[in-house]
Amino acid sequence: MNSVNYKEIEKFSKIAEEWWDPKGKFKPLHKFNPIRIAYIKDHIIKTFKINEKKIPLKKLKILDIGCGGGLLSEPMCRLGAEVTAIDASERNIKVAKLHAKKNNLKINYICTSPEKMKIKNHFDVILNMEIVEHVEDVDFFLKSCSKLLKKNGVMFVATLNKTLKSYVFAIVGAEYILRWLPIGTHEWEKFLKPEELISILKDYNLNLDKIDGMQFNILTDKWKVSSDQSVNYIAKFIKS
Repeated sequence: MNSVNYKEIEKFSKIAEEWWDPKGKFKPLHKFNPIRIAYIKDHIIKTFKINEKKIPLKKLKILDIGCGGGLLSEPMCRLGAEVTAIDASERNIKVAKLHAKKNNLKINYICTSPEKMKIKNHFDVILNMEIVEHVEDVDFFLKSCSKLLKKNGVMFVATLNKTLKSYVFAIVGAEYILRWLPIGTHEWEKFLKPEELISILKDYNLNLDKIDGMQFNILTDKWKVSSDQSVNYIAKFIKS
């Protein structure tokens, strides 16, 4: 079996050179990134009971799946983590490697997918951020990811809820009206309800620990953590 949706890979490969342009096609992700980084960092610190403040993620092995140009991989590396980052797009990996080299960051970038990875040591943390809505088979993808996570490890999953509101905001609004994203970035049919995600991961010994909404305030031009999970949401799972 294969988790890679080649249509999606081709779509994102075409705009790979724009990953690090805060005013380019990934502008919404650049705006989204600070709240994602803070959420992940704070919950890792809480889960692993970390007291180190300067480089809190030191020695933690993190796998960033669907890493794109490295927008999350680099901050995790700067926080001290040993980062392995994978993407099925060769162009994305090339851009990510060049940017990391330019900034003297040691990140293990690999062009692959979870089911193809062969590892000696399992990861402490896995990041599945804005990726599950782009894969070919969600169940198989998450099953493959779960095999890479150590016992008591943490998996973060951020995606879009399958609601009428998410269709209006994430597709009609963001793609067609406001043009924040290229038309065709998302397919509503691939969005995932939280209860569906929770059910799938439970089958692979990953239990929900925390779930929150992520909400964009158009007046402040900033994202915030919210109780509203009707559009964007992020969930934290712990492997038993």
